[in-house]
Amino acid sequence: MTWLDVSSVAFMIAFFLYCFAFLFFVIAVAGRKWSNREPVLHMRKWSRIAFLVSTLGLAAQLVFFFTRWVGAGHIPTSNMYEFMTFLGMAIMIAFTIVYLIYRSPLLGMFTLPLAVIVLAYAAVFPQEVQPLVPALQSNWLKVHVTTAALGEAFFAVGFAAGLMYLLRVVDFEQTDKAARRAQRWVEFTLYVIVVLIAFIGSVFAFRGMDYTAVFTREDISIDQKGVQNQMTMRVEYKMPPIVKPYNSEVEQMDSFLGMREPLLEAPSWMKGVNAGRKLNTVVWSIVAGTLLYGVLRLLLRKPIAAVIHPALDGIDPEDLDEITYRSIAIGFPVFTLGAIIFAMIWAEQAWGRFWGWDPKEVWALITWLFYSAYLHFRLSRGWQGLRSAWLAVIGFIVVMFTLVGVNLVIAGLHSYAGV
Repeated sequence: MTWLDVSSVAFMIAFFLYCFAFLFFVIAVAGRKWSNREPVLHMRKWSRIAFLVSTLGLAAQLVFFFTRWVGAGHIPTSNMYEFMTFLGMAIMIAFTIVYLIYRSPLLGMFTLPLAVIVLAYAAVFPQEVQPLVPALQSNWLKVHVTTAALGEAFFAVGFAAGLMYLLRVVDFEQTDKAARRAQRWVEFTLYVIVVLIAFIGSVFAFRGMDYTAVFTREDISIDQKGVQNQMTMRVEYKMPPIVKPYNSEVEQMDSFLGMREPLLEAPSWMKGVNAGRKLNTVVWSIVAGTLLYGVLRLLLRKPIAAVIHPALDGIDPEDLDEITYRSIAIGFPVFTLGAIIFAMIWAEQAWGRFWGWDPKEVWALITWLFYSAYLHFRLSRGWQGLRSAWLAVIGFIVVMFTLVGVNLVIAGLHSYAGV
């Protein structure tokens, strides 16, 4: 068995241990209501079990990280699979630190699913070890990526606590305009999470079906000497093509539910041969997510947020507000070092300039400015409670777009991470 084999086994062990830890945290929080024993004792018992299992999962993921490092010959943070697995591990490290401070099992009930979703999303990408491109062959890869991810992990814990706060304080019995608006936005946040889960499930479902569709497109370019060059581009889909690439022809297409031709064509203004495939992925995510959300609503017969709300009775909202703030306050200086300062130093060494307005640099700066504004409003303007929670939720959405959207959609110097 090679180091990479050990790494793969450790990853699966960590993933399932996180899933079990989540279930134990749910028992600790929700089970106290029907426990025949003292509810506090019930919560403490299952919280200890849940935290022990989550710690074992973190230990397994550390084994995954270091054995893959040995097997690959470089720190495993060089592509989307490796970075997202590291982010999942960083979220668990951040959770462990915050949990040891506040001892809130509810935090585990909301943070563990986030780590599980991140790891499942990582598994969507190719898992083979890839050689480092020249831009990544630097010791700054270790300090820049790891510190930036750790800062983002604390933002993730702040997001979980902020979402818990909203689910705790938003009254789903009220019918006035302000209350209904708050209810809709909280429900929409959960809908987005359901869409992400459905996207991951769809990818694995079609991967299990070994679905394939291939399109060809003739691209014509003119070089500096005015010579016309023609190149045939091939695009391979692993999901049924609702949207095909612009101006392309079907080379191969497996049948799915009787669909033998793409329904739509990507618009001409979308640049890049893979633009249609990316748009198709977005469409599938929304379709699958909406269907899954609809099924959940039919089964629950009420908004998902309204179902979760009663489970948070008895939880002090001020504690959740404090956890949100402390998590972001810890993560902000770490993120500043990793995503801004260390990144600028590395950029100067790699590209001869500290700043170049690359899309990833711009969105890292937007993320930093957003959390700077959060801390400013929190400390100087007294923005606590609902305002603080909403900023924490929105901030992490900005983080995820910086990590996923920029790497996979917007072309730039950091596009290698999306391979």
